[in-house]
Amino acid sequence: MIRYSKLGYIALNVCDLEKSCDFYGRLLGLERVESDVPNTAFFRSSRDHHNLVLTQGTNPGLNRIGLELETPEMVEETFEFFARLGLNPDVVSLKELDILKQARTFRVVDPLGITYEFYSDMAQMPLEYEPTVAEIQKLGHVVLKTPYVEKAIKFYNEVFNFVVSDYFGGTGLSEKAGAWFRCFPVPYHHSFAVFQGEETGFHHLNFMVSTIDDIGKAVNRFKQNGVTIAMGPGRHAPSGAIFLYVLDPDGFTVEYSFGMEEFPEVNPRKPKYLAVEPETIDLWGGQTADHRMASLGVIESAVPDKV
Repeated sequence: MIRYSKLGYIALNVCDLEKSCDFYGRLLGLERVESDVPNTAFFRSSRDHHNLVLTQGTNPGLNRIGLELETPEMVEETFEFFARLGLNPDVVSLKELDILKQARTFRVVDPLGITYEFYSDMAQMPLEYEPTVAEIQKLGHVVLKTPYVEKAIKFYNEVFNFVVSDYFGGTGLSEKAGAWFRCFPVPYHHSFAVFQGEETGFHHLNFMVSTIDDIGKAVNRFKQNGVTIAMGPGRHAPSGAIFLYVLDPDGFTVEYSFGMEEFPEVNPRKPKYLAVEPETIDLWGGQTADHRMASLGVIESAVPDKV
């Protein structure tokens, strides 16, 4: 059984690296990590060397998702498990590991063409992450969209051991419009989710903040700096989290959230089948303020030795 420590990091391709760095650093509140790697920027919201990687490119989108496993032994067991399933896990080179500051790492591409990276150890920075404009608690979750949502739910549950917290729509026998997952045994309601979409792509990236004031202050800060607020503030019915969605310089949807249901490892509640209604997304009755929300972000498949 695959066991995770957390959602480790997200790697994005961006069109204007410095503009994106200004957004994720000065306005969102992540801490940039010094690096001499060309056309690449590392940011953190913890002691980890990075929780977000930005790479200069011409086609903005999701490069890969990094998942931290509990132990080095779990890395080896997971590699062998994926190899037996024919997923062709690809070991990351020592050259790239030196850049990423990670121990043994491998990548697989799922049936949707999305690249996932598995590791257990990353270099820890000597000082704690220092909050600036927001008390960022952690990298919270990443959400994808696809027309093959039932196929995706089955794969992530049965192969990756992502445990379903709740379904969006459907019942036990009818078609579902999405699902929220825990990367077992991480307790938070979701570190990952997938929803119905016209094509497979990136939906949004989330950072959890420590106080509701972080949400309120962010509304004014983003407005004052010309950042588009796509939706919120509001409250999600599935997790109970208070949310705020904004668009980054490439139009990617980025979320702040405060508060979230947590599950015990043993005897958790069963998943709910939540109605496909506006109130499921926002109990406060809010509506999407910008049609670009969750609409931008292609998927890049694995390329050897590419950060």
